[in-house]
Amino acid sequence: MTQGMGMKALEVLIIGAGFGGLGAAIKLREAGVTDFVILERAHDIGGTWRDNQYPGAACDIPSQLYSYSFEPSPGWPRAYARSGEILRYIQDVAKRHELMRQVELGQEVQSMAFDEATGCWQVQTTKGCVWTARSVIMASGGLSNPQYPNISGLESFEGKVMHSARWDHDYDFQGKRVGVVGSGASAIQIVPELVKMAGHVKVFQRTPAWVLPKAKLLLPEKVARDALFWGHEAMAVGLVWRSPLSRLLEWRARAHLKRQVSEPWLRRQLTPSFRIGCKRVLISNNYYPALQSPNCKLLTWPIDSIAAQGIRTVEGVEHQLDCIVFATGFAVAKSGTPFEILGRGGRVLAKEWQRGAQAFRSVHVSGYPNLSMILGPNSGPGHNSALFYIEAQIGYAVQSVLALRQPGSRYLDVKPEAQRRHNQALQKRLARTNWNSGCKSWYLTADGYNATMYPGFATQYAKQLARLDLRDYVRG
Repeated sequence: MTQGMGMKALEVLIIGAGFGGLGAAIKLREAGVTDFVILERAHDIGGTWRDNQYPGAACDIPSQLYSYSFEPSPGWPRAYARSGEILRYIQDVAKRHELMRQVELGQEVQSMAFDEATGCWQVQTTKGCVWTARSVIMASGGLSNPQYPNISGLESFEGKVMHSARWDHDYDFQGKRVGVVGSGASAIQIVPELVKMAGHVKVFQRTPAWVLPKAKLLLPEKVARDALFWGHEAMAVGLVWRSPLSRLLEWRARAHLKRQVSEPWLRRQLTPSFRIGCKRVLISNNYYPALQSPNCKLLTWPIDSIAAQGIRTVEGVEHQLDCIVFATGFAVAKSGTPFEILGRGGRVLAKEWQRGAQAFRSVHVSGYPNLSMILGPNSGPGHNSALFYIEAQIGYAVQSVLALRQPGSRYLDVKPEAQRRHNQALQKRLARTNWNSGCKSWYLTADGYNATMYPGFATQYAKQLARLDLRDYVRG
Protein backbone atom coordinates (compact mmCIF):
# COMPACT_ATOMS: atom_id res chain seq x y z
CA MET A 1 0.00 0.00 0.00
CA THR A 2 1.48 3.35 -1.04
CA GLN A 3 -0.23 6.63 -0.40
CA GLY A 4 0.15 9.49 -2.82
CA MET A 5 0.07 13.16 -1.86
CA GLY A 6 -3.28 13.67 -3.50
CA MET A 7 -5.03 11.02 -1.45
CA LYS A 8 -7.12 11.65 1.65
CA ALA A 9 -4.99 12.16 4.75
CA LEU A 10 -4.80 9.42 7.34
CA GLU A 11 -5.95 10.39 10.80
CA VAL A 12 -2.74 9.01 12.36
CA LEU A 13 0.59 7.78 11.05
CA ILE A 14 2.71 5.78 13.50
CA ILE A 15 6.47 5.50 12.93
CA GLY A 16 7.96 2.32 14.39
CA ALA A 17 6.54 -1.12 15.17
CA GLY A 18 8.11 -1.83 18.54
CA PHE A 19 6.50 -1.61 21.96
CA GLY A 20 5.68 2.09 21.53
CA GLY A 21 4.16 1.96 18.05
CA LEU A 22 2.16 -1.23 18.53
CA GLY A 23 0.89 -0.11 21.93
CA ALA A 24 -0.20 3.20 20.41
CA ALA A 25 -2.11 1.34 17.68
CA ILE A 26 -3.96 -0.77 20.25
CA LYS A 27 -4.92 2.25 22.35
CA LEU A 28 -5.99 4.28 19.30
CA ARG A 29 -8.36 1.49 18.32
CA GLU A 30 -9.76 1.36 21.84
CA ALA A 31 -10.46 5.10 21.57
CA GLY A 32 -12.29 4.63 18.27
CA VAL A 33 -9.44 5.73 15.99
CA THR A 34 -9.01 3.13 13.25
CA ASP A 35 -7.67 5.22 10.36
CA PHE A 36 -3.95 4.71 10.97
CA VAL A 37 -0.92 3.06 9.40
CA ILE A 38 2.29 1.92 11.10
CA LEU A 39 5.54 2.44 9.15
CA GLU A 40 8.38 0.10 10.06
CA ARG A 41 11.81 0.41 8.43
CA ALA A 42 12.77 -3.23 9.03
CA HIS A 43 11.17 -6.31 7.54
CA ASP A 44 9.61 -7.48 10.79
CA ILE A 45 8.12 -5.90 13.90
CA GLY A 46 9.70 -5.92 17.37
CA GLY A 47 12.00 -2.89 17.54
CA THR A 48 15.03 -3.28 19.78
CA TRP A 49 14.06 -6.88 20.63
CA ARG A 50 14.12 -7.79 16.95
CA ASP A 51 17.53 -6.16 16.50
CA ASN A 52 19.23 -7.36 19.68
CA GLN A 53 19.46 -11.12 19.27
CA TYR A 54 23.07 -11.56 20.35
CA PRO A 55 24.01 -14.56 22.55
CA GLY A 56 22.76 -13.97 26.08
CA ALA A 57 20.49 -11.06 25.15
CA ALA A 58 17.89 -10.54 27.87
CA CYS A 59 15.95 -7.85 29.67
CA ASP A 60 17.48 -6.43 32.85
CA ILE A 61 14.02 -5.63 34.24
CA PRO A 62 12.12 -8.61 35.71
CA SER A 63 9.96 -10.36 33.11
CA GLN A 64 6.68 -9.70 34.88
CA LEU A 65 7.22 -5.94 34.65
CA TYR A 66 8.15 -6.16 30.98
CA SER A 67 4.78 -6.46 29.29
CA TYR A 68 1.87 -4.12 28.63
CA SER A 69 -0.38 -3.69 31.66
CA PHE A 70 -3.33 -4.29 29.34
CA GLU A 71 -1.72 -7.42 27.83
CA PRO A 72 -0.01 -9.31 30.66
CA SER A 73 2.03 -12.29 29.56
CA PRO A 74 0.36 -15.66 30.20
CA GLY A 75 3.57 -16.76 31.86
CA TRP A 76 7.28 -16.04 31.50
CA PRO A 77 9.62 -19.05 31.68
CA ARG A 78 12.28 -17.19 33.70
CA ALA A 79 12.69 -14.21 36.04
CA TYR A 80 14.47 -12.13 33.34
CA ALA A 81 13.07 -12.77 29.88
CA ARG A 82 15.44 -13.40 27.02
CA SER A 83 15.30 -11.35 23.85
CA GLY A 84 13.64 -14.06 21.77
CA GLU A 85 10.93 -14.55 24.39
CA ILE A 86 10.13 -10.82 24.45
CA LEU A 87 10.05 -10.74 20.65
CA ARG A 88 7.57 -13.64 20.59
CA TYR A 89 5.41 -11.79 23.13
CA ILE A 90 5.38 -8.69 20.90
CA GLN A 91 4.51 -10.77 17.84
CA ASP A 92 1.72 -12.56 19.72
CA VAL A 93 0.21 -9.24 20.86
CA ALA A 94 0.28 -7.90 17.29
CA LYS A 95 -1.39 -11.08 16.06
CA ARG A 96 -4.13 -11.04 18.72
CA HIS A 97 -4.99 -7.43 17.86
CA GLU A 98 -4.71 -8.03 14.10
CA LEU A 99 -2.26 -5.16 13.73
CA MET A 100 -0.20 -6.54 10.86
CA ARG A 101 -2.77 -5.54 8.25
CA GLN A 102 -2.02 -1.92 9.16
CA VAL A 103 1.77 -2.27 9.25
CA GLU A 104 3.89 -1.25 6.25
CA LEU A 105 7.26 -3.04 6.48
CA GLY A 106 10.44 -1.86 4.78
CA GLN A 107 9.37 1.79 4.95
CA GLU A 108 12.15 3.87 6.49
CA VAL A 109 11.22 7.49 7.07
CA GLN A 110 13.54 9.96 5.36
CA SER A 111 11.85 13.25 6.23
CA MET A 112 8.62 14.78 7.46
CA ALA A 113 7.22 18.29 7.14
CA PHE A 114 4.19 20.02 8.63
CA ASP A 115 1.84 21.91 6.31
CA GLU A 116 0.26 24.68 8.37
CA ALA A 117 -2.41 25.41 5.74
CA THR A 118 -3.86 21.89 5.90
CA GLY A 119 -2.78 20.99 9.41
CA CYS A 120 -1.20 17.77 8.11
CA TRP A 121 2.18 16.11 8.11
CA GLN A 122 3.74 14.84 4.90
CA VAL A 123 6.09 11.96 5.58
CA GLN A 124 8.47 10.65 2.92
CA THR A 125 10.24 7.29 3.07
CA THR A 126 13.48 6.20 1.44
CA LYS A 127 11.43 4.22 -1.09
CA GLY A 128 9.93 7.47 -2.38
CA CYS A 129 6.51 6.91 -0.81
CA VAL A 130 4.74 9.93 0.65
CA TRP A 131 2.18 9.63 3.42
CA THR A 132 -0.12 12.40 4.59
CA ALA A 133 -1.54 12.36 8.12
CA ARG A 134 -3.21 14.77 10.51
CA SER A 135 -1.25 13.36 13.45
CA VAL A 136 2.05 11.52 13.67
CA ILE A 137 3.12 9.34 16.59
CA MET A 138 6.88 8.95 16.43
CA ALA A 139 7.77 5.66 18.14
CA SER A 140 11.07 4.93 16.44
CA GLY A 141 12.73 4.30 19.80
CA GLY A 142 15.80 5.66 21.53
CA LEU A 143 17.82 2.44 21.23
CA SER A 144 17.54 1.74 17.53
CA ASN A 145 20.68 2.99 15.74
CA PRO A 146 23.92 1.16 16.67
CA GLN A 147 26.81 3.36 17.73
CA TYR A 148 30.44 2.59 16.95
CA PRO A 149 33.17 4.37 18.90
CA ASN A 150 35.31 6.95 17.16
CA ILE A 151 38.50 4.89 16.95
CA SER A 152 40.98 5.44 14.16
CA GLY A 153 41.81 2.55 11.85
CA LEU A 154 38.54 0.64 12.14
CA GLU A 155 38.28 0.33 8.35
CA SER A 156 41.76 -1.24 8.22
CA PHE A 157 40.91 -4.28 10.36
CA GLU A 158 41.08 -7.45 8.26
CA GLY A 159 39.07 -9.70 10.54
CA LYS A 160 35.37 -9.87 11.35
CA VAL A 161 33.59 -6.82 12.83
CA MET A 162 30.10 -6.90 14.30
CA HIS A 163 27.92 -4.82 16.60
CA SER A 164 25.83 -6.36 19.36
CA ALA A 165 22.66 -5.04 17.67
CA ARG A 166 23.67 -6.44 14.25
CA TRP A 167 24.79 -9.90 15.27
CA ASP A 168 26.04 -12.31 12.61
CA HIS A 169 24.68 -15.69 13.69
CA ASP A 170 26.53 -17.44 10.84
CA TYR A 171 29.97 -16.51 12.16
CA ASP A 172 31.80 -19.43 13.80
CA PHE A 173 33.51 -18.31 17.02
CA GLN A 174 35.07 -21.71 17.73
CA GLY A 175 38.76 -21.25 18.43
CA LYS A 176 38.71 -17.56 17.44
CA ARG A 177 40.49 -14.70 19.19
CA VAL A 178 37.71 -12.22 20.00
CA GLY A 179 37.92 -8.68 21.32
CA VAL A 180 34.86 -7.17 23.01
CA VAL A 181 34.86 -3.38 23.08
CA GLY A 182 32.61 -2.14 25.88
CA SER A 183 31.58 -3.24 29.36
CA GLY A 184 27.99 -2.05 29.59
CA ALA A 185 24.57 -3.69 29.52
CA SER A 186 25.08 -5.74 26.34
CA ALA A 187 28.72 -6.65 27.01
CA ILE A 188 27.98 -8.26 30.37
CA GLN A 189 25.48 -10.54 28.62
CA ILE A 190 27.67 -11.32 25.59
CA VAL A 191 30.96 -12.08 27.36
CA PRO A 192 29.69 -15.08 29.40
CA GLU A 193 28.40 -16.65 26.17
CA LEU A 194 31.53 -15.90 24.13
CA VAL A 195 33.88 -17.54 26.64
CA LYS A 196 31.94 -20.78 26.07
CA MET A 197 32.56 -20.61 22.30
CA ALA A 198 35.68 -18.64 21.46
CA GLY A 199 39.31 -19.70 21.81
CA HIS A 200 40.18 -16.51 23.70
CA VAL A 201 38.24 -13.38 24.67
CA LYS A 202 39.72 -9.99 25.53
CA VAL A 203 37.38 -7.44 27.09
CA PHE A 204 38.39 -3.81 26.54
CA GLN A 205 36.90 -1.88 29.45
CA ARG A 206 36.85 1.91 29.55
CA THR A 207 34.91 2.35 32.80
CA PRO A 208 33.75 -0.29 35.29
CA ALA A 209 30.06 -0.35 36.19
CA TRP A 210 28.09 -1.03 39.33
CA VAL A 211 26.77 -4.58 39.03
CA LEU A 212 23.98 -6.03 41.19
CA PRO A 213 22.99 -9.71 41.28
CA LYS A 214 19.87 -10.96 39.53
CA ALA A 215 16.92 -12.11 41.60
CA LYS A 216 15.64 -15.58 40.71
CA LEU A 217 12.10 -15.29 42.02
CA LEU A 218 9.05 -15.95 39.83
CA LEU A 219 5.68 -15.26 41.45
CA PRO A 220 2.08 -15.42 40.19
CA GLU A 221 1.68 -12.75 37.49
CA LYS A 222 -0.57 -10.20 39.23
CA VAL A 223 1.13 -10.49 42.62
CA ALA A 224 4.58 -10.25 41.05
CA ARG A 225 3.79 -7.29 38.82
CA ASP A 226 2.51 -5.14 41.68
CA ALA A 227 5.23 -6.21 44.13
CA LEU A 228 8.03 -5.74 41.59
CA PHE A 229 6.70 -2.38 40.44
CA TRP A 230 6.62 -0.91 43.93
CA GLY A 231 9.94 -2.51 44.80
CA HIS A 232 11.57 -0.88 41.78
CA GLU A 233 9.76 2.38 42.49
CA ALA A 234 11.33 2.47 45.94
CA MET A 235 14.76 1.94 44.34
CA ALA A 236 14.52 5.44 42.87
CA VAL A 237 15.39 6.80 46.30
CA GLY A 238 18.86 5.26 45.98
CA LEU A 239 19.43 5.29 42.21
CA VAL A 240 18.04 8.68 41.18
CA TRP A 241 19.16 10.64 44.26
CA ARG A 242 21.97 10.28 46.81
CA SER A 243 20.58 8.80 50.01
CA PRO A 244 21.32 6.15 52.65
CA LEU A 245 19.76 3.65 50.21
CA SER A 246 22.45 4.60 47.65
CA ARG A 247 25.13 3.57 50.12
CA LEU A 248 23.26 0.36 50.85
CA LEU A 249 23.07 -0.47 47.14
CA GLU A 250 26.77 0.30 46.72
CA TRP A 251 27.53 -2.02 49.65
CA ARG A 252 25.40 -4.73 48.01
CA ALA A 253 27.24 -4.32 44.70
CA ARG A 254 30.66 -4.40 46.38
CA ALA A 255 29.66 -7.52 48.32
CA HIS A 256 28.55 -9.15 45.06
CA LEU A 257 31.92 -8.27 43.48
CA LYS A 258 33.90 -9.52 46.48
CA ARG A 259 31.96 -12.78 46.62
CA GLN A 260 32.57 -13.51 42.92
CA VAL A 261 36.07 -12.05 42.46
CA SER A 262 38.72 -13.08 45.00
CA GLU A 263 41.78 -11.59 43.27
CA PRO A 264 42.34 -8.06 44.73
CA TRP A 265 43.78 -6.41 41.60
CA LEU A 266 40.98 -7.61 39.32
CA ARG A 267 38.45 -6.53 41.94
CA ARG A 268 40.04 -3.07 42.00
CA GLN A 269 39.80 -2.84 38.20
CA LEU A 270 36.10 -3.67 38.40
CA THR A 271 35.24 -1.19 41.17
CA PRO A 272 33.59 2.06 39.96
CA SER A 273 34.85 5.44 41.17
CA PHE A 274 31.50 7.21 40.74
CA ARG A 275 28.33 7.04 42.81
CA ILE A 276 25.78 4.38 42.01
CA GLY A 277 23.09 5.54 39.60
CA CYS A 278 25.33 8.03 37.78
CA LYS A 279 25.62 5.49 34.97
CA ARG A 280 23.27 2.64 34.20
CA VAL A 281 23.33 0.00 36.92
CA LEU A 282 23.89 -3.49 35.50
CA ILE A 283 22.36 -6.79 36.58
CA SER A 284 24.31 -10.03 36.23
CA ASN A 285 25.24 -13.22 38.06
CA ASN A 286 27.68 -14.59 35.46
CA TYR A 287 29.73 -11.65 34.15
CA TYR A 288 32.38 -11.65 36.89
CA PRO A 289 32.88 -15.44 36.72
CA ALA A 290 33.21 -15.19 32.92
CA LEU A 291 36.00 -12.60 33.23
CA GLN A 292 37.94 -15.11 35.34
CA SER A 293 37.64 -17.93 32.81
CA PRO A 294 41.05 -19.28 31.66
CA ASN A 295 40.35 -18.03 28.13
CA CYS A 296 39.26 -14.50 29.10
CA LYS A 297 41.25 -11.38 29.98
CA LEU A 298 40.08 -7.94 31.13
CA LEU A 299 42.05 -5.03 29.66
CA THR A 300 41.77 -1.53 31.11
CA TRP A 301 44.37 0.33 29.04
CA PRO A 302 42.55 2.79 26.73
CA ILE A 303 42.35 1.85 23.05
CA ASP A 304 44.66 3.90 20.85
CA SER A 305 43.69 2.58 17.42
CA ILE A 306 42.64 -0.44 15.39
CA ALA A 307 45.19 -2.10 13.13
CA ALA A 308 44.90 -4.68 10.37
CA GLN A 309 45.36 -7.58 12.79
CA GLY A 310 43.78 -6.28 15.98
CA ILE A 311 43.48 -3.53 18.59
CA ARG A 312 46.38 -1.37 19.75
CA THR A 313 46.19 0.07 23.28
CA VAL A 314 47.90 3.26 24.45
CA GLU A 315 50.84 1.49 26.15
CA GLY A 316 51.88 0.22 22.71
CA VAL A 317 50.63 -3.37 22.80
CA GLU A 318 48.82 -4.70 19.74
CA HIS A 319 46.29 -7.41 20.60
CA GLN A 320 45.94 -9.88 17.73
CA LEU A 321 42.28 -10.68 16.99
CA ASP A 322 40.14 -12.57 14.51
CA CYS A 323 36.94 -10.77 15.44
CA ILE A 324 35.97 -7.49 17.13
CA VAL A 325 32.56 -7.24 18.80
CA PHE A 326 31.40 -3.72 19.53
CA ALA A 327 29.09 -3.73 22.55
CA THR A 328 29.00 0.06 22.48
CA GLY A 329 25.30 0.79 22.60
CA PHE A 330 23.24 3.15 20.52
CA ALA A 331 23.28 6.67 19.15
CA VAL A 332 20.68 8.07 21.57
CA ALA A 333 18.99 11.26 20.31
CA LYS A 334 20.20 13.62 23.06
CA SER A 335 20.61 16.20 20.30
CA GLY A 336 19.56 16.21 16.65
CA THR A 337 16.91 13.95 15.14
CA PRO A 338 17.02 10.55 13.37
CA PHE A 339 15.65 12.14 10.17
CA GLU A 340 14.69 15.62 8.97
CA ILE A 341 11.66 17.07 10.77
CA LEU A 342 10.33 20.44 9.58
CA GLY A 343 7.75 22.24 11.68
CA ARG A 344 5.73 25.44 11.44
CA GLY A 345 7.33 28.05 9.21
CA GLY A 346 9.94 25.57 8.00
CA ARG A 347 11.72 25.40 11.35
CA VAL A 348 14.15 22.48 11.64
CA LEU A 349 14.00 20.35 14.80
CA ALA A 350 17.59 19.11 14.45
CA LYS A 351 18.84 22.71 14.62
CA GLU A 352 16.69 23.51 17.64
CA TRP A 353 18.00 20.42 19.40
CA GLN A 354 21.69 20.97 18.60
CA ARG A 355 22.45 21.90 22.21
CA GLY A 356 20.13 19.25 23.65
CA ALA A 357 16.66 17.88 22.98
CA GLN A 358 13.66 19.48 24.70
CA ALA A 359 9.97 18.70 24.70
CA PHE A 360 6.85 19.31 26.76
CA ARG A 361 6.32 16.35 29.08
CA SER A 362 8.53 14.29 26.71
CA VAL A 363 5.72 13.99 24.15
CA HIS A 364 5.10 17.30 22.33
CA VAL A 365 7.50 19.93 20.95
CA SER A 366 6.50 23.54 20.47
CA GLY A 367 6.43 24.49 16.78
CA TYR A 368 5.77 20.91 15.65
CA PRO A 369 1.99 20.49 16.00
CA ASN A 370 0.13 17.18 15.93
CA LEU A 371 3.39 15.31 16.54
CA SER A 372 3.66 13.03 19.57
CA MET A 373 6.84 11.29 20.63
CA ILE A 374 7.14 7.99 22.47
CA LEU A 375 10.32 7.84 24.58
CA GLY A 376 11.00 11.47 23.73
CA PRO A 377 13.33 13.80 25.68
CA ASN A 378 13.62 13.26 29.45
CA SER A 379 11.45 10.16 29.59
CA GLY A 380 14.16 7.68 30.51
CA PRO A 381 13.62 5.64 33.67
CA GLY A 382 16.57 5.00 35.94
CA HIS A 383 14.89 2.45 38.18
CA ASN A 384 11.69 0.99 36.71
CA SER A 385 10.23 -0.56 33.56
CA ALA A 386 10.29 1.62 30.45
CA LEU A 387 6.90 0.18 29.49
CA PHE A 388 5.24 2.06 32.34
CA TYR A 389 6.56 5.31 30.88
CA ILE A 390 5.64 4.27 27.33
CA GLU A 391 2.05 3.54 28.32
CA ALA A 392 1.72 6.98 29.95
CA GLN A 393 3.05 8.64 26.78
CA ILE A 394 0.70 6.61 24.59
CA GLY A 395 -2.28 7.72 26.66
CA TYR A 396 -1.24 11.36 26.35
CA ALA A 397 -0.70 11.03 22.59
CA VAL A 398 -4.14 9.45 22.11
CA GLN A 399 -5.71 12.35 24.02
CA SER A 400 -4.08 14.83 21.63
CA VAL A 401 -5.33 12.87 18.60
CA LEU A 402 -8.87 12.96 19.97
CA ALA A 403 -8.62 16.69 20.72
CA LEU A 404 -8.10 17.32 17.00
CA ARG A 405 -11.52 15.83 16.29
CA GLN A 406 -13.18 18.94 17.71
CA PRO A 407 -14.66 21.18 14.98
CA GLY A 408 -12.32 23.80 13.57
CA SER A 409 -9.12 22.19 14.89
CA ARG A 410 -6.43 21.98 12.23
CA TYR A 411 -3.61 21.61 14.68
CA LEU A 412 -2.66 21.57 18.35
CA ASP A 413 0.69 23.12 19.26
CA VAL A 414 2.18 23.37 22.73
CA LYS A 415 2.86 26.95 23.84
CA PRO A 416 6.58 27.82 23.89
CA GLU A 417 6.30 29.29 27.40
CA ALA A 418 4.71 26.07 28.69
CA GLN A 419 7.59 24.04 27.23
CA ARG A 420 10.16 26.48 28.60
CA ARG A 421 8.72 26.38 32.13
CA HIS A 422 8.55 22.60 32.03
CA ASN A 423 12.20 22.20 30.99
CA GLN A 424 13.52 24.79 33.42
CA ALA A 425 11.87 22.85 36.24
CA LEU A 426 13.21 19.54 34.86
CA GLN A 427 16.80 20.74 34.64
CA LYS A 428 16.64 22.21 38.14
CA ARG A 429 15.51 18.82 39.47
CA LEU A 430 18.07 16.94 37.33
CA ALA A 431 20.90 18.99 38.82
CA ARG A 432 20.26 17.24 42.14
CA THR A 433 20.28 13.69 40.73
CA ASN A 434 22.99 11.05 40.60
CA TRP A 435 23.02 11.26 36.78
CA ASN A 436 24.34 14.82 36.99
CA SER A 437 26.85 14.08 39.75
CA GLY A 438 29.98 14.24 37.60
CA CYS A 439 30.51 11.01 35.65
CA LYS A 440 30.32 10.79 31.86
CA SER A 441 27.45 8.73 30.52
CA TRP A 442 25.21 8.35 27.47
CA TYR A 443 22.53 10.16 29.45
CA LEU A 444 24.36 13.48 28.92
CA THR A 445 25.42 15.58 25.95
CA ALA A 446 29.11 16.47 25.55
CA ASP A 447 28.58 19.67 27.57
CA GLY A 448 26.69 17.90 30.35
CA TYR A 449 23.06 18.61 29.42
CA ASN A 450 20.69 15.82 30.47
CA ALA A 451 18.09 15.37 27.72
CA THR A 452 17.48 11.71 28.51
CA MET A 453 16.29 10.94 32.02
CA TYR A 454 13.23 11.82 34.10
CA PRO A 455 14.16 13.04 37.62
CA GLY A 456 11.47 11.38 39.68
CA PHE A 457 9.29 8.38 40.34
CA ALA A 458 7.46 6.52 37.58
CA THR A 459 4.18 7.35 39.30
CA GLN A 460 5.06 11.06 39.18
CA TYR A 461 5.84 10.77 35.49
CA ALA A 462 2.52 9.08 34.73
CA LYS A 463 0.56 11.60 36.80
CA GLN A 464 1.74 14.56 34.70
CA LEU A 465 0.52 12.78 31.56
CA ALA A 466 -2.82 11.66 32.92
CA ARG A 467 -4.72 14.62 31.45
CA LEU A 468 -4.10 16.83 28.41
CA ASP A 469 -4.62 20.41 29.58
CA LEU A 470 -5.57 22.48 26.53
CA ARG A 471 -4.50 25.65 28.35
CA ASP A 472 -0.91 24.61 27.55
CA TYR A 473 -1.65 24.53 23.82
CA VAL A 474 -2.52 26.79 20.90
CA ARG A 475 -5.23 25.66 18.49
CA GLY A 476 -4.81 26.45 14.81
